[in-house]
This record gives sequence, structure tokens and C-alpha cells, in this order.
Amino acid sequence: MTHVSRGLLFAFEILIVCALTLTTRCANYQDVFVGGHIYFTDADCYARMTRVRLCSQHPGLVLRHHSFENSPQGTTPHTTAPLDYAILTLNLILQPFTSRAIDLAGALISPLLALIGAVFLCWWSHRMRLSYRWVLLTLYIFSPILVHGTALGRPDHQSLALLLVVVGFCADWARQESEQVSWSIASGLAWGMAIWVSAYEPLILFAIASLTTFGLQLTKEKTEHGDSKSRSKSLSARPNWLCWLILTATLAFALLVERRIPSFSVLVSSPIAHNWARTVGELAPIPLISKIWFSWVGWTIVVVPFLIGIAIRAKRIDCTLGRITILAFLTCCLTMWQARWGYYFAAMFGLGLPLWLGAIRSKSLAWTLFLISLWPLLRDWDQRIWPNEVMASRQIEQRHEAIEMRELSLNLISPDRRPFLAPWWLSPAIAYWSGQPGVAGSSHESLTGIADTAEFYLAENPTVAEQILAKHRVAWVVGYDADRVIQNSAAILGKAAPGRCLARVLDQRPMQAPVLLLLSAQNGTAKVFHITQKW
Repeated sequence: MTHVSRGLLFAFEILIVCALTLTTRCANYQDVFVGGHIYFTDADCYARMTRVRLCSQHPGLVLRHHSFENSPQGTTPHTTAPLDYAILTLNLILQPFTSRAIDLAGALISPLLALIGAVFLCWWSHRMRLSYRWVLLTLYIFSPILVHGTALGRPDHQSLALLLVVVGFCADWARQESEQVSWSIASGLAWGMAIWVSAYEPLILFAIASLTTFGLQLTKEKTEHGDSKSRSKSLSARPNWLCWLILTATLAFALLVERRIPSFSVLVSSPIAHNWARTVGELAPIPLISKIWFSWVGWTIVVVPFLIGIAIRAKRIDCTLGRITILAFLTCCLTMWQARWGYYFAAMFGLGLPLWLGAIRSKSLAWTLFLISLWPLLRDWDQRIWPNEVMASRQIEQRHEAIEMRELSLNLISPDRRPFLAPWWLSPAIAYWSGQPGVAGSSHESLTGIADTAEFYLAENPTVAEQILAKHRVAWVVGYDADRVIQNSAAILGKAAPGRCLARVLDQRPMQAPVLLLLSAQNGTAKVFHITQKW
């Protein structure tokens, strides 16, 4: 095959990968583009977009305090500037084409990052001459957990962090097999930016990858050289100073921009925090025997331990294979603790699978095994594309609810600061649409406000409710589906729900609400009450 033919074939591969990546990431477009408006997939996304809007209004702003949640105290968020300004950059590109450039940029940023990751993996695996490279690309394109992390309408930091972690790991992989300086620069920059985006998962993964690499190299040097003196000399003969220099410089620049130490409040434990985390999907544990593992990466997850055993027995374990195996195992364990680690587990599993399949001598057998293992993924996509009647009706109901909640939120718009109290999972969206601060929020930094809203909705005594409203100087209260609010509030506070609580009164008997709550607007989804009392 000529050089031109190979180039055309590779260009065709890139085109196919891009088309499939965008197709899977934008499969939920009907939930995002509804009724001429753009809706985001979860509460955290609205909080992110509120940050972006503020940065757009004040160019160069680096948000270190959120006044739009946990009102009036606000929060010190763990979110950082890189994704804010990535969305703003895309917004500038889109402005000539649409009047809703910021919303559209927020909707498109994660699929765009996924597209960049797909092109990088296609190019990198081709350059590395990776066997079974299409196994990696197939999982990256179709894995439901990776699609969810980079889906349309989900401007979440996980999409950017995931891209940077993948680039950083692949650069480290290439650096082990090549002396090119560019890989050291790419590694240091990618890991540094990933830790800047989130000093949680990327920082832990970088520490694990670095310690694993050092340990495996130390073991290799001990085997080859025997005594500690020659081992030390061999290790120092290949200093990785450039990678660490770039990493340090990137983190120093991040500290200069952010001017604060990364928050580790995610690790803080309290009864309220524990109860709230159990109501959040990303913080829920994933049991080892759950079928969701098959939906994420296929049936090969069962076969991989045997393939690793074959490689160990045949003495085919090298530094790269050992590192990806350890990372995949540890991210699997972390996912069993918190589901949010599933993005990184699927990425590490996809990177390791081509190497693990190398333990099978027959390529046709390896490909047959992999293709059969994709059945759970295909079944998951079948349910997404052609949902049953229950799922279809639920999707229609959620779209209708989003439209009506947005319409109600417009009633809160005012040039004055008039805080509102609403269920915590609705608060970021209402804050984004109305421009008013909420008592609750969707982050763990808002736990004080979340607990107070739960106390308010479960209150039977009007005096208790009034004290909470006065504490937060609330001007508006949102009444929502009583059963859901009561169930969630009781779970957060860890106590039984009373029979006649305020959540049920506001939803089902609004005219019997306390005197200071005056019904202002309502539709089939929610009700808005104006507070007649001046605090």
C-alpha cells in the first residue's frame, strides 16, 4: 500500500470515528433542544452555566465564591476556571450564528471534548501501532458511561478532566517507548491541567500512575542489575525532569490564577453529607455483582482476569501492561465506592483491553470474543434509541416538566436580590433561569442550605418554617411534587416524614398554606409562593 493510500485510509478512519462519536454523544438531542430552548441534563450543569454567564458579564473573572447557592452565605466551590473559559471561547465562535450562543456552547462543549479525545486516540493508537486499536476506539465511542460523561447538554468538568487524563496517560505510555521530548511535555501539561480542572480524581489517578510506574521500574531495575548501587544509577540515568517541570509550572500557574488551595470538602463526612450522598446517583456505590458493569464495558470484564493470568504465566507483563492493569483494578474498586469513578474505569479498561487481548494467540478468536461481549452495550443502546412505553412516557414527562419549570422561574426575575427556597435538585436551574440566588444547591458545599430546605418542607409547625425563611431572607418558595420532596427530605435528615408537612400542603392544598406564603403562580409541575413578610 502506497503512502498516499495509507494517508487516505487513515483520514477515512478519522472521519468514521468522528461521525460515530458525535452520533452517540448527541443521541439525547430531544431532551436538550425542547420547545425552542436549550435544557441541560442535570443540576450541576446549570450551576456551571451560571458561572459561565457571570464570567461573560465580567471578562477575566475567576469565580472563587458562589453567591447564587446556599444563600445568603454562599459557597466556596471546588469548580475551577478552565471549563468556564473553554465554554466562553466556544461561545465567541458561535455568536455570529445564534442568539443563544452561551447556552449552545454549554450544550456542545462536552461532545466537542469527546470528539477531540476520539481523534487523539485514533491518531495515538495508529502512531503507537497498537494491536486491536479498534477495540479501544469502539469502547470509547459506544460505552454508555463514557457517553454519559461527555453527552450533549452536559457542561460538566468530568468531560474535560477525562480528556486530559486520557491524554496524560497515553503520553506517559508513549514516553516509556520513545525518547521524544514532546511526549514529556504533553504528559506534564495534560496531567497539570487535569489536576487544575479537578484536584480529586485526576490527582489520585496521577499519584497512582506515578507510584505504579516507579514501583514497576524499580522492580525491573532490581531484576536486571541486582545490587542497589547499579539500580540507583540506572534509575537516575533516565530523569523525567521535563515532565515534572511542565507539571509543576502548570500547577503553579493554576494556583496563581485561582489564588486558593483546592477544596477537599468532598472527603468530609457527616450524617447529613452521608444521607445526601445516598440520594445522588454519582455518589452511590456500584456493587461488584451489578449488571451495570456489563452495560459499561461488555462481557469481557469477566474474561480479563483470566487473560491477565495467562500473560503473567507467559511472563508477558511489562511496565505498560502492569500499570494499566493496576489502574483498571483500582478504578474499578473506586467505582464500587462512588459511581463517579466509572468514567475513569471505563477509560482505563478500554486502554488496557487491547493489551489483555494480546494474551490470545488467535486474532480471530480475540475479535470474536470482543464482538460477542458487546451484546450488553448494544442492548443498552437499543433501549435508548427505541424506549419502551414506560421510558418514552417518562422522557416526555421530563421534557414537559422542564418547560413548565422554566416558565415558572421567569416569575422570579427582578432587578433586586430576592432569594428563593426550592428542592435542592431544582435550585441550580431556577437560579440560572431567574438570576436569583437559591437557599439550596447541588454541590456538597451547599449542605447547610440543603438541610434547611429539607427541614422547611418537613415542618409541621409554621413557626419553624418561618424561622428558616427568616434565616435565609427568602422572598419566594417553590412547591413541587410532595411525594418526591418528602421522600428526599426525609432521607437527607434521616427521620420519618410527618403526616401533615409543609411540602404536602404547598403541593396539594396551597390555599391552606401559612399566612406569610401567598400563591403567586402555578402550573401542572410546580407552584410559586411569594413571601409577604419583609425580613
